[in-house]
Amino acid sequence: MIRKDLENPSIFVIIPAFNESQSIGKVISDIPEIVTEIIVVDNASTDNTGDLANEKGATVLRENRKGYGYSCLKGLDYIRKRARNEDIIVFLDGDYSDFPGEIGMLIDPIISYGYDMVIGSRVLGQRQQGSMLFQQIAGNWLATNLIRFFYKVHFTDLGPFRAISWDALQRINMKDKTFGWTVEMQVKAAKLNLKFTEIPVSYRKRIGVSKVSGTIKGTILAGYKILLTIFKNI
Repeated sequence: MIRKDLENPSIFVIIPAFNESQSIGKVISDIPEIVTEIIVVDNASTDNTGDLANEKGATVLRENRKGYGYSCLKGLDYIRKRARNEDIIVFLDGDYSDFPGEIGMLIDPIISYGYDMVIGSRVLGQRQQGSMLFQQIAGNWLATNLIRFFYKVHFTDLGPFRAISWDALQRINMKDKTFGWTVEMQVKAAKLNLKFTEIPVSYRKRIGVSKVSGTIKGTILAGYKILLTIFKNI
């Protein structure tokens, strides 16, 4: 979905999606018109997620290597051909747990106040009961407190709903290919002394079962990778 009538900066939304056919249409429909292009990265889905996203007008990329980071990197490679330093990249999940309509307030600190990165905090915002599982809440608490101890910055959440300038992304030089993507961005931003903030965002129960926190294996692997990423970047 591309709009050519927008003034600078361009706003690109990247949505990693694995088997999100029940929700992807709702996510795309709720994205406000301020967005320049919606990029859905179909991460080896076995359903018709990609087809449904295409029907809704999104640019659809296929990434057959499973992993959240792989999907995000695929989207960034696509944007790289025409992105400018002042452009803004928004990362949004495809399960309809985030509120796409809040994109405007997520990018406002970058446009109006010169921030490099804005994290949408589910902890600070309005959360539907049961939308975050115990392991998510506990993992967030541990990870953000470790970041505070080692990097001397305060985050409340590792939430995937976030906005960052293209210039800041180039300086961070993201590498993670799986579960460490969000925390890598935050600890590297801290090390580089980037200007960042958090804003409260709304959060609801996702459509379908989480491929990470919804399984024991996914929870263990994600927890291990998040902790590894925090310690290896010190």
